[in-house]
Amino acid sequence: MAKFAETNSLTEPSLSTPRLELHNESRRDFLINTTAATAAVAAAPLLTASDTEAAARKKVAATAASGAAPDKLETLAPFKSVDAGQPITTNVGLKIADNQNSLKAGTRGPILLEDHILREKITHFDHERIPERVVHARGAGAHGYFQSYESMATLTKAKFLQNPKAKTPVFVRFSTVVGSRGAADTARDARGFAVKFYTEEGNYDLVGNNIPVFFIQDAMKFPDLVHAVKPEPDREIPQASSAHDTFWDFISLMPESMHMIMWVMSDRGIPRSFRMMEGFGVHTFRLINAQGVSCFVKFHWKPMLGVHALAWDEAQKLAGKDPDFHRRDLADAIDAGDFPEWELGVQIITEADEHKFDFDILDATKLIPEELVPVRRIGKMTLNRNPDNYFAETEQVMFNPSHVVPGIDFSNDPLLQGRLFSYLDTQLSRLGGPNFQEIPINRAICPFHNMQRDGSQRQTIAKGRVSYEPSSIDVPAVKESNAAQGGFVTYPEKIDGAKLRKRSESFADHYSQAALFWKSQTAPEQQHIVDALQFELAKVNLPAVQTRMLSNLTQVDRELASRIAVALGIEATPPAQSASVKQMKPSAALSMIMRGNPKTIKGRKIAILAADGVDSQAIETMNAALMAAGANAKVVAPHLGSLSSSGGKPVAVDHTIATMSSIMFDALFIPGGAQSVASLRVSGDAMYFLLEAYKHGKAIALSAEATELLTAAGLNMAGGRDVEAESGIVVSSAKGDIQIMAKSFIDAIGQHRHWSRAYKDAIPA
Repeated sequence: MAKFAETNSLTEPSLSTPRLELHNESRRDFLINTTAATAAVAAAPLLTASDTEAAARKKVAATAASGAAPDKLETLAPFKSVDAGQPITTNVGLKIADNQNSLKAGTRGPILLEDHILREKITHFDHERIPERVVHARGAGAHGYFQSYESMATLTKAKFLQNPKAKTPVFVRFSTVVGSRGAADTARDARGFAVKFYTEEGNYDLVGNNIPVFFIQDAMKFPDLVHAVKPEPDREIPQASSAHDTFWDFISLMPESMHMIMWVMSDRGIPRSFRMMEGFGVHTFRLINAQGVSCFVKFHWKPMLGVHALAWDEAQKLAGKDPDFHRRDLADAIDAGDFPEWELGVQIITEADEHKFDFDILDATKLIPEELVPVRRIGKMTLNRNPDNYFAETEQVMFNPSHVVPGIDFSNDPLLQGRLFSYLDTQLSRLGGPNFQEIPINRAICPFHNMQRDGSQRQTIAKGRVSYEPSSIDVPAVKESNAAQGGFVTYPEKIDGAKLRKRSESFADHYSQAALFWKSQTAPEQQHIVDALQFELAKVNLPAVQTRMLSNLTQVDRELASRIAVALGIEATPPAQSASVKQMKPSAALSMIMRGNPKTIKGRKIAILAADGVDSQAIETMNAALMAAGANAKVVAPHLGSLSSSGGKPVAVDHTIATMSSIMFDALFIPGGAQSVASLRVSGDAMYFLLEAYKHGKAIALSAEATELLTAAGLNMAGGRDVEAESGIVVSSAKGDIQIMAKSFIDAIGQHRHWSRAYKDAIPA
């Protein structure tokens, strides 16, 4: 890619020069060179006459011809263009003399049908929007790469998991499930976590969520689930919310959903960032090695920054103040060089152990506790480049769980089996036909050859008379590849059973793992689940639905159900808990607090709240310490520009208090300076900023002069409260010890939240 940068190929025009200006030799080389190694590249459309773009194409073709896997970004380069500074043209390169006026019969006459430029422009505009995804419509994406830690040849023959030195290009799309493209990022919801690996054996799509289980066991119920959770069809409300009658009516009648409900109602449903959430393949898949030995596998993505969440109050406010919070966070982090990273982990179950658990590993509403089968971390994914165009890449990218490579295969999970059909079908509708895999972001980096022809938006220029197989006309003809040659061979699982519509009895336990999740949470996490369920069920207008949900919750935990009943004003005693619920030992891995997150503050956003007259030295000292730890500090003040300081040195302001509230930051530092502190003390916005950060359990550091703001905010009041001694509150004892205080502040930020603050619930923020 460095060579591309040197030649400025990415800034060359794509449509600014007519195709007839192509050098004959370059065009002939590009169109005729359709050997097996270069057909996929050669079939790309001719978009430009630029010598640099022609060079980019030749480089990609040469890389393919050598047998090596080209970099995905290099394969995208020939499709890129920059309009700035170039003559405006039609889609076929005709230069336009007047782009301001349509062709009319006289200056005041009707527009003529002859105006082909207007018709092309309007037609394209009319078709700029493709149908949005039914689910996962709102997403954000990024490019990166995956690198394995060691050869996994003993488990799988998938080549991208063999060589620790190889970097496999990836494109990742994160998304909410329920909301439309215009919804907010921070709605309570599951999050999609889909990874496309561009491997030398073809594209492999690991399409999962940030929650390891799902609502339903069989794909037959997926349309019902989505219809229930989407806006109710009579009024098309509410948007991106499960807090309404139809969703909870469906859930109350589907006990198998209870495990997933516990996850979504927990802090996992409102992640702090895409960078700080886990990913799961959800289903059980198969790995197959070169000897044909199969094992079952569960896939995990473990974020290097740890797993963290928003507070529910923050999530609701962010939906209004910054509905793009997660998108912006991901893009800003990559632009700043804080590249998000996840380790890929696997839980391996041998075929001999398939039935040793108290649950069925093919049941998508169940997880395998990490205490029973530890997660083995086998590689790392790094996202290091933002898309150049949201529509062309993030919106048009398609994922399909049926896109596998040799060495990875499917299980008989009935939800997975349905997805294998559904994803292909939806791409045909959403992306306009069968050629969606030829869109640049979806195009494989390895050669691809088949007898498929034509259709909407076909890009491959297929030569020859033959479009079928077998054939005696083409010599040599296309050929099959056996397993030894890298061909995909389905695992020969023995199947013996009657055709019927029935669930396995091993899928019947709907409550034990929901109870396990509840019991594995710390007290603050349990309270957040209670708060979420109280909020959701209080939005339900049908008492019968509320009563059914309490009955289901009783099967999970009687205390949980009782706490919800109080908020709903339902006095009836819930039925007794079923004796069939298995008592399982709590799992620390299921708790975001107990799981043991890294204490890093890399990529965290810290607010420095200040006004004119601030102690600039304190800001410089603290900012240097925070930057050294990988955090990003921003000065938030009553006005933009710069602040005067007590030391005479101006302080640049990044944001105003009116545009950036505490919910957009991970921690708060208030430096000294008598004039600055006095100004903040009489500012309602500044006091609210402090109160809100305190309420949400964030780390707060105050210089000695700024501690009076705690009293001004009503935190240090009569009754013996000593807020300065509470967890996550760091106060300097003297003006000169900011550097010492910075270390304690960084440690406090590393804990993410300080939920033990006894007074936080009394804060009206």
